[in-house]
Amino acid sequence: MTKKIITISRAFGSGGRTIGKEVAQRLGIPYYDKELVEAVAKESGFHADFIEEAGEYAPVSSSFLFSIAVSPNPMSMVHTMSMADQLFVYQTNVIRNLAEKGPCVIVGRCADYILREREDALHVFIHADMKHRAERIVRLYGETKQTPEKRLTDKDTKRKVYYKHYTNRNWGDAQNYHLCLNSGLIGVEKCVDIIVDVANMYE
Repeated sequence: MTKKIITISRAFGSGGRTIGKEVAQRLGIPYYDKELVEAVAKESGFHADFIEEAGEYAPVSSSFLFSIAVSPNPMSMVHTMSMADQLFVYQTNVIRNLAEKGPCVIVGRCADYILREREDALHVFIHADMKHRAERIVRLYGETKQTPEKRLTDKDTKRKVYYKHYTNRNWGDAQNYHLCLNSGLIGVEKCVDIIVDVANMYE
């Protein structure tokens, strides 16, 4: 089975977005990150800024059942849900539709869970140690009042809570992915090489 739908989950500052974009370029397939946000905004009517933040980091407190992600028609329930839950359903719908269109790379937003039943999907988790990630976010985004380590810890915690809430699985747990790669150890380019090689193994 060809592995041409690739989901990239990542720790903040690990270079997951860069890796995903380069993988898509190498394979000649669409890349969905900001583009996914735009698609969800168009379908849901939510502002892109809200989706960008709440789509992976929202503090969740509703009684939303994670099984909604496997519902054949989650859209039928959307108007009875909280805004955070509505957003997850819209994202689920968009991600499934993008996967149906053909080969692509999708970054974040629980795509690994949403597409977990697809045999043509390759699920990847990118991580790195705190030192490498801290240096990267300062280089890319600059300094803030918070220390880089605090920014990383806060982002990671919010992603863990969000992922657990909507999937009932542990974010970053190796058993949820086909590949777990340490970009701080082997570098961004080597991560790209490995993902492309594995995807091409199944042609």
